[in-house]
Amino acid sequence: MGRTKTLRTTALATLAVAALALVSAPVDASSGDEPKPIAERAGIDARGDAYMGWRHTPAPPLTDDRALRQTGDISTQGSDVTGIDVASYQGDVDWGSWKSKGTSFAYVKATESTSYTNPYFTSQYNGSYGAGLIRGAYHFATPDTSSGATQAQYFVDHGGGWSGDGKTLPGVLDIEYNPYGDTCFGMTAGQLTSWVQDFSDTYRDLTGRDVVIYTARNWWVPCMGDTSAFSQTNPLWAADYQNDPPVLFGGWGFHTFHQWTSDPLDQDYFNGAYDRLVALATG
Repeated sequence: MGRTKTLRTTALATLAVAALALVSAPVDASSGDEPKPIAERAGIDARGDAYMGWRHTPAPPLTDDRALRQTGDISTQGSDVTGIDVASYQGDVDWGSWKSKGTSFAYVKATESTSYTNPYFTSQYNGSYGAGLIRGAYHFATPDTSSGATQAQYFVDHGGGWSGDGKTLPGVLDIEYNPYGDTCFGMTAGQLTSWVQDFSDTYRDLTGRDVVIYTARNWWVPCMGDTSAFSQTNPLWAADYQNDPPVLFGGWGFHTFHQWTSDPLDQDYFNGAYDRLVALATG
């Protein structure tokens, strides 16, 4: 009886330790929910594929050589200082062509969560710089996989840093619709606000700059509770395809960037003259 009781006690203890390990283990971005059907229709086939404004329209199809070509002039909706944002699904971008059309800046997706880096980041980031564009990097947030501080560190370590060379824009936190599960990541407005604050504080500590926040009013209001906690510190990049200028929210008195279309890819404008864009890059 004594030996049987000892074995039973040992087995229960082992199960308890295993259960605790499962509860406390960090969640990897490559595990968990698969992309929702609406995300799959937008070209998101797996974790890591998300991109700015994915809910607005499906991603453009890839060409055989993964090179994106565009004919005609870039639109100057709302401003003469225009830009584009890209991710891995664009592959090799013809930066010289975009520069010749009047494009002034570009943002490139660098990371998602803490396990994904854009395989085209180096070529896209350096290519835009080589063509004479002012460029920056963005991080697609997944607040339900790890802390804001952890993701900010990962972002900076994998291309999201900043230098005051007048050619590098501060990094962007892309916080928007969750393509892999609950729209608000299964978190309350208070929890999401704390997460964004954690990311923002860490990014500032690491780079000396306030991260730009990219988001959409239709997500920010219900999911973040329309908090104004960042309106005095973090520049706003508003995704609004219906209004020009974009309808403001979250206490922001003005926007810094506006993503206004995704045809033939995401196009944006800077809310100011070119010298102000240079000033933003210079710090």
